[in-house]
Amino acid sequence: MVRNVLGSILALIGATAAVSSPFRAWYDGRHGRYYRLGDLFTGAEVTDARATLFGSLLLPFVVAAAATLIGIALRSRLLVAFAGVVVLAFTVLWMVRVGQAEGRMVVAGDGSGLGLGVAGAVVGGALLLLGAAVMSGRQKRQPEYADQGYAGDSGPEPTHFTDPVPPPAPTLDGPQHTLEGPMQPYADQPPYPDPPYEEPPYEEGQHGHPGGQPGDKP
Repeated sequence: MVRNVLGSILALIGATAAVSSPFRAWYDGRHGRYYRLGDLFTGAEVTDARATLFGSLLLPFVVAAAATLIGIALRSRLLVAFAGVVVLAFTVLWMVRVGQAEGRMVVAGDGSGLGLGVAGAVVGGALLLLGAAVMSGRQKRQPEYADQGYAGDSGPEPTHFTDPVPPPAPTLDGPQHTLEGPMQPYADQPPYPDPPYEEPPYEEGQHGHPGGQPGDKP
């Protein structure tokens, strides 16, 4: 947040310096708004013709200032950096064309050389690039359900690594018994067969077989 505010302030100062620079002297006392924008892109040298206001160097600087305001509103570092590149690019292009026309470029104290308008444009473009570097830009917000899950979910879905699915409960193949007796089979199942009857062993002294084996006469 602090970086965005500081970068926005630097960008606004740079845009203001760039827009105001064409209203100052650029070379030999001639203001930047008098230089024709088309002379920078032709093979001919810079002429002495007086340009219209929005047909001069003011036009690219106004475009750069508009890009700066949009970039600050959107917290876009790319737009602010683009504005700084535009300002510096047109300033350097103007210096190249004027140097071709004059044969040399000097800085004189009497105002016959480069003026304050060029310095304002260079400083403005540098401040725009510096503001773009200081700004932190728009931060991406993480969705709330990324860590907490969707609203209404009772918990995380089971996975094979964290929450294995429990095996099915074992089933009994034979008849099941309760306290009241054996459970009756379902209607669509055959009845359970009765267990085979086993005759209990006889012991000596029991009635019917006194002191002998079964089948012996008394």
